[in-house]
Amino acid sequence: MFSQTIIAGNLGGDPDLRYTPQGDAVCNFSVACNRKWKGQDGQGQEETVWFRVTVWGKQAEVCNQYLTKGRQVMVVGRLVPDKATGGPRIWTDNNGNARSSFELRGLDVKFMGGAATGAERPTGQSGQSGPPDHVAEDEIPF
Repeated sequence: MFSQTIIAGNLGGDPDLRYTPQGDAVCNFSVACNRKWKGQDGQGQEETVWFRVTVWGKQAEVCNQYLTKGRQVMVVGRLVPDKATGGPRIWTDNNGNARSSFELRGLDVKFMGGAATGAERPTGQSGQSGPPDHVAEDEIPF
């Protein structure tokens, strides 16, 4: 079986880089994917889906170095279901609105838009399937 998800959107905040006790880099960031359309009544509609992205290794360090809030990215990865729900993470915000987000284990991150050009515009490294084999889930620093 194989599952792959591709998202394109804007970073919701600056990336957060951490290291496991074994020294493996882990970078987390959120991506907002927006969709706009006109409803049957002609009024503009908008929907935002949030993804929590986790990237490992050298790619994590590159993401932390070059990505900032608002930057456009395309992430190829696999969805990771919430252990409690088996689907997206669900919560209630400060205004009492129901919210959800999806976790994506990033395998390849492409930087889009922005002012970076040429050598300043690196791309992610393909082939990383997630945390190294020697990292237990309870050792992940978040």
